[in-house]
Amino acid sequence: MTETLILSDMLDLNAAEPLKAELLALRGHPVVLDASAVQRLGGLCLQILLSARRTWAADGVNLSLGSVSQYWTEQWAAYGAPDFNTEGALA
Repeated sequence: MTETLILSDMLDLNAAEPLKAELLALRGHPVVLDASAVQRLGGLCLQILLSARRTWAADGVNLSLGSVSQYWTEQWAAYGAPDFNTEGALA
């Protein structure tokens, strides 16, 4: 069964450790990230999400991005990060 992880509105330094813990608790399960409330995406949380993406792919489990906010889209692109749903995706 696919789990949904609703991301915090502020993915800043203070959100990094809780985000990591939430993702680790869901490891091994298919997960859809809901980024519809995100207003700020900091670099450390971006790194955690990219690492999770690669970890899920290596485990053979799906981790995908569902709904996103305009802030998420703009800030993700500003970092030059690869498309979340294709980078490291399952073949």
